[in-house]
Amino acid sequence: MKDGQILLDTPFAKKVGFTSDKFRDSWLWKVDNYIWLSMIWSKKEKQGYTTNLIDNILKEGYGVKVPTPFPKMVSICAKRGFKHIIEEGEDGQCDVLVKESKLKLKEK
Repeated sequence: MKDGQILLDTPFAKKVGFTSDKFRDSWLWKVDNYIWLSMIWSKKEKQGYTTNLIDNILKEGYGVKVPTPFPKMVSICAKRGFKHIIEEGEDGQCDVLVKESKLKLKEK
């Protein structure tokens, strides 16, 4: 899969559960071997949609990164064993939560 934006309901999005029946106004980005959860907005809270999305991405062999997370996302990620790092970007430093996949990438 090429680097770039992953839109709702596209083939990879459907594979990992990133669908318009669960999320709205949301987008992911693939960069190298990571899927960045740039903006995630569940249509119904406390249904496990975000947790399932993270688990499915990890099962595909991608790591997950969450830049500048809101407190609710920090809580979700803490329960999943994410680590806090600082990454240098084009606009300076960015707080990022990261979790590596323990599996080999299924597709590239």
